[in-house]
Amino acid sequence: MFRHQGKKRSEKNNLQIAVVLSFVAGMVNVVGFLFLGRLTTNVTGHFAFFIHDMSIAEFWKGTIYLFYIVCFLLGSFSSGWLIEEANYHKRQNKYFRPTILECIVLGLVILLNRISLDFPHEATTFMLLYAMGLQNSFVTKISNATVRTTHLTGLFTDLGIELSQLFYLKRNNYQEQEKKIKNSIRLRLSIVLFFFLGGFFAGFAFVELGLKLKTLFFAIGILLSGLYYDDLRFRYLTKKRKHRRHRHHSKQTIPHT
Repeated sequence: MFRHQGKKRSEKNNLQIAVVLSFVAGMVNVVGFLFLGRLTTNVTGHFAFFIHDMSIAEFWKGTIYLFYIVCFLLGSFSSGWLIEEANYHKRQNKYFRPTILECIVLGLVILLNRISLDFPHEATTFMLLYAMGLQNSFVTKISNATVRTTHLTGLFTDLGIELSQLFYLKRNNYQEQEKKIKNSIRLRLSIVLFFFLGGFFAGFAFVELGLKLKTLFFAIGILLSGLYYDDLRFRYLTKKRKHRRHRHHSKQTIPHT
């Protein structure tokens, strides 16, 4: 799920990571909105507010929205830098560090607001946007830009294009691409569904269960479980391949009588 990339990456790998990370993004989106009253998974709205405040000469107010955008950018940069550094050192799991860093940032959001009830909401917003920049960057990188989980605008655009292509499979000679188009639609619908489910679960936990920011512990747990599952599966498949190679080698070395 986290390890495969390039030609080794399958539709199933993309679907698995899309389900996990879109659920997490949906949770962060709702928790951020309920706790802060701000969007914390994308920067499109913040850019609009920044331009508006600049246009009416409220420069200091507009600067806050600029900081939001920069924090998302820094998260994306940090993720990309960690991945490139892992590529340089030829590490097995290039996405381990960005995922762990996202968990640490989400954990700090909970801890700092727990320690101080007056912890600035602006700082919390900065941290959540940084975490989502991290996530959006590494999921884009790992899936070759096929999966994006922190915002849905581009997703619905692509989904609309692909749904329209279904009606013209024969007329426009899309038969050869039919499987690819349907797999892509399935993937995008899964992202939308699990983003919604993550948000719904976060809203229930935040309001009905009274967990407030502690709802983010579920997001951290999901990310860590994904890493653990990926590592466990990798170890299992590695041992299986070694056992298979050993058996094949043993058969070749047995003398014929």
